[in-house]
Amino acid sequence: MTKITSRKSLGIHEVFDIGLEKDHNFLLDNGFIASNCFNKSHSTAYAYITYQTAYLKANYPVEYMAALLTANSDNQDKIEKYRENCQKMGIQVLPPDISLSLKDFTPLENQILFGLSAVRNLGEGAIDSILKARIQLNTKFNSLADFCSNTDSRTVNKRALETLIYSGAFDSVSNNRKQLINDLDLVISWAQKKAKDKESGQLNLFDLITNNADNSNLDLEYEDVPSSPSVEDFSLQDKLKFEKEYLGFYISEHPLRIIEEPVSILSPVSFDEIIVQKAKRNITILSTIAEIKEYTTKKGDQMAFLVLEDTSRHIEGVCFPKSYKKIKNVLTKDSVLIIWGKVDFRDDKVQVIIEHAQDIDSMRIVIIDLSLEQATNKISCHNLKSILSGHAGKNNQTKIPLFIFLQDKGNKKLIRLDESYWPNDEKLVINALNKVEFNSYSISLLEYKK
Repeated sequence: MTKITSRKSLGIHEVFDIGLEKDHNFLLDNGFIASNCFNKSHSTAYAYITYQTAYLKANYPVEYMAALLTANSDNQDKIEKYRENCQKMGIQVLPPDISLSLKDFTPLENQILFGLSAVRNLGEGAIDSILKARIQLNTKFNSLADFCSNTDSRTVNKRALETLIYSGAFDSVSNNRKQLINDLDLVISWAQKKAKDKESGQLNLFDLITNNADNSNLDLEYEDVPSSPSVEDFSLQDKLKFEKEYLGFYISEHPLRIIEEPVSILSPVSFDEIIVQKAKRNITILSTIAEIKEYTTKKGDQMAFLVLEDTSRHIEGVCFPKSYKKIKNVLTKDSVLIIWGKVDFRDDKVQVIIEHAQDIDSMRIVIIDLSLEQATNKISCHNLKSILSGHAGKNNQTKIPLFIFLQDKGNKKLIRLDESYWPNDEKLVINALNKVEFNSYSISLLEYKK
């Protein structure tokens, strides 16, 4: 930013940068003085670095993105941003692995292995302990007990182990993360006792055997490892939730991708498409809430500013007092929602004015099976319209989507009815429809399959 001042008495015009504590001036032609000139050599250096960066990204994209992730491993927001860029470039970022991951992000063939330096609750000492144990063993860890007995429990503590398990770093050992979490306290105590016995010179029989046996007998060392009762693993949704909590983002999968097929019948707009929408246009979106901040207006009403996230990008959301009062309970961080609202632009940035939202797990739809004969019969169509109009919510405020399965010679065509027909109460409209022989029923939105 520059400022020009005129000294008429001297016939000199001075151009200088605001904020400079001292003068660093250069005399130019025609009585002009400039400070901090951006000379050609400086410009050339920047241009050369830009060229090198662009060349590396274009010709060595995996190595380039791995280096970029490593350089920002202490910044979770940037890690997530660059990981999204990797996905758009067709580069998969793999979860951390206790037997393979290095301190930095490692480039593989069209893949990048997550670096241990970017894992939360894992300090330099813990990483060094893991890498040192791998060098000494000269093989992969074969169990949680193997890992705990060969690493320093003072640096690789319980909190670090939980993070590694929840983030999927132990999946190569056991893909049942819930079982590993349940076994953790027992295995840590066992490993600490084992380490204490070794330090005091009290080797047990199995230690003596394995020190002199071949590799086929190495497993004997772990026969006395305690374990908890067998349990089923976490659901995929729970795994993703824990990844978000402990890593700061989803790495195995995005929760929205899992439900894209059933939700597609609502024709949600992706965030990439929102950018080109016209202002005030009504839209439906599938989103998670990355951040939410409440705000109290001058009148004392509560509203909220949100950061919404889909599989492509983040976008801002605003929920004004009237709407926020109705849907406050569902607007929680990391929740997966169907959101109805309008496109708006503020300071050249697109945002969504949230009018209604519903948790995807609780959302239900009503389906009416309609034969071709019923669809072409004027009386049937009149009766159907009369029933739906009589049970429709007022001013499009109801959010129970209504669909017709039109059956024609064994084929079914799904038709979504306008929101003005969506019912206020799914049970009442189903009872009314079934009484006049319109076969209808409701299902969870996530149960729908094409």
